[in-house]
Amino acid sequence: MYDYLIVGAGLFGAVFADRAAQRGKRCLVLEKRGHIGGNAFCEDVEGVTVHKYGVHVFHTSDVRVWEYMNGFAEFNRFTYSPIANCNGELYSLPLNMNTFYKLWGVSSPGAAREVIDSRRAAIPEPRNLEERALSLVGADLYEMFIRGYTEKRWGRKCTDLPARMIERLPVRFTFDNDYYGDRFQGVPVGGYNRIFEKMLGRCDVKLGADFFGDRERYGYIADKVIFSGMIDEFYGYRFGRLEYRSLSFDTEVLDMPDFQGNAAVYYMSADIPYTRVVEHKHLEFGTQAKTVISYEYPAEYSAGNEPYYPINDARNEAVYARYMELAVRERNVVFGGRLGAYRRLDMWQAVSDALKCADALL
Repeated sequence: MYDYLIVGAGLFGAVFADRAAQRGKRCLVLEKRGHIGGNAFCEDVEGVTVHKYGVHVFHTSDVRVWEYMNGFAEFNRFTYSPIANCNGELYSLPLNMNTFYKLWGVSSPGAAREVIDSRRAAIPEPRNLEERALSLVGADLYEMFIRGYTEKRWGRKCTDLPARMIERLPVRFTFDNDYYGDRFQGVPVGGYNRIFEKMLGRCDVKLGADFFGDRERYGYIADKVIFSGMIDEFYGYRFGRLEYRSLSFDTEVLDMPDFQGNAAVYYMSADIPYTRVVEHKHLEFGTQAKTVISYEYPAEYSAGNEPYYPINDARNEAVYARYMELAVRERNVVFGGRLGAYRRLDMWQAVSDALKCADALL
């Protein structure tokens, strides 16, 4: 008999398992994949640490979270500063003074603000993502950097997406290419796997284990369940399925020392099927003779592939609210992580949520 059954060996589950094991609790961790680490799992390819499920740069301004993660690994000084490819022209991301100088020849924040203010649409109450973007940055920047990329990523028209989804678009009036702008940022030297190995080192871990494949037995194996899988699946989809976007990856080894000179180049046009190209060696300032790149393709989620991004539109939020009405009445089950909470979480948020969950339960 275990104190906790933890479903999912991603960040939320692994952090909670670590805290519980520190308190002397017996934990069984179930992971349906063949490895721990969730989407932060890494592979060694030609001596390059490859982020198998997309780039994972750890960034936060939360001191507690940063100190906690540094207890498991040394983080390098990598700063995420991607490039945008707009119809063959390259621009700095996030949208900043480097971008505005190349576009309009303006060299001061005041001049850049004047240009943007002159082009912003007067929409007091934006009803969707397109209207929100037009009210924030105007038609020029919207057409170049937002519409095509957003529509291929989410598989929906910008007019069908909620306005709040554009709040993640950073616009900065400085010559600073730091995408996140957080106090702490980096990538663990050698990748994330050793972090998860240490977090789960005092727990029993079962890989290739589907909670729903033997739910009756697993439901009685522990006093409490920490569930980081899909909340709608947990409840048998009784109120309908929540929607997600997925990704697929095409990874290549190239016999050259450098392919694009940057860890990530985003392709903003809807005509190009992939959203970005990642060159993994740049995450660790690699000098290997060969390089490894990954093309990321957005895809509709369906059974059998990975649900990456919750689609938090009005319909899905209403369905999720109904599931939460059931969840809050659970005495022995706690939901968390991006699938359990149906939220797009940055890594630091998953860690913070798990630490708070452990504080509350332990």
